[in-house]
Amino acid sequence: MDVAVVDYTAPDAPETFTRSLRETGFAVLVNHPLPWSLVEQIYAEWAALFDSPAVEQYLMDPDGQVGWFPPDKSETAKGASVRDLKEFFHVYDWSVYPAEVSDAAMQYRRIAMELANTLLDWVEANTPDEVTERLSMPLSSMMDGSTRTLLRVLRYPPLTGEEPEGAVRAAAHEDINLLTVLPAADEPGLELLGTNGQWYAVPCDPGSLAVNAGEMLDLATGGYFPATTHRVVNPTGDGARRSRMSLPLFLHPADDVVLEDGRTAKEFLLRRIAELRSNG
Repeated sequence: MDVAVVDYTAPDAPETFTRSLRETGFAVLVNHPLPWSLVEQIYAEWAALFDSPAVEQYLMDPDGQVGWFPPDKSETAKGASVRDLKEFFHVYDWSVYPAEVSDAAMQYRRIAMELANTLLDWVEANTPDEVTERLSMPLSSMMDGSTRTLLRVLRYPPLTGEEPEGAVRAAAHEDINLLTVLPAADEPGLELLGTNGQWYAVPCDPGSLAVNAGEMLDLATGGYFPATTHRVVNPTGDGARRSRMSLPLFLHPADDVVLEDGRTAKEFLLRRIAELRSNG
């Protein structure tokens, strides 16, 4: 599975990035604008918060949109029977934000959103006319007025040996959104499913950035950019005793954007969220 490692500053970066997204659903960026030191700071601060009783005061709201989602409120991947082994905190511009951490995650969110929008422009500029003509509007315009782009601060706790049978850190799934921007985690484990049915580790060198297409981009382009299946596998050995921090930014279009056959982004999102929140 040949996921391109793209130098963000290279003249051919937009074309190479888009080609990899088309062929594999993924691309890896290096020399990009997201500071690795900022990512490391967020991982350290939020790992401490997840270990603290203070996190309990931010328990997810009744609508299941913002705040802290403990392991027993985690997602169940579509087609899976048990919940993923993870906990996370949802960060929007407009949502609750913990007083126990610095504003580093908000700084990161702003930079990551700018980068994600740039990458969407790259995709738009390097997509064939016959694909762009089927879109309800230009890709870049889909972000106008959007309030749903989500930064998820995510932790996979250490394994205890008492996990439910078949439970994994993140079962095989596709992301819902247009693009996901994901800095390297502090531990390995991310894998993508190749067209040959084999699983491949996604490069996670410190400072690298994985980007993948989501279901909304897949739908809007008629499958031209595939929402590739990926997972986070359980570690073994010493790694099983360590937690794993991750920081995905999910780029979402505005609610009223039509993705396919009159179906709006909001309708699609709410249906998929309901599936993920179902009991495992």
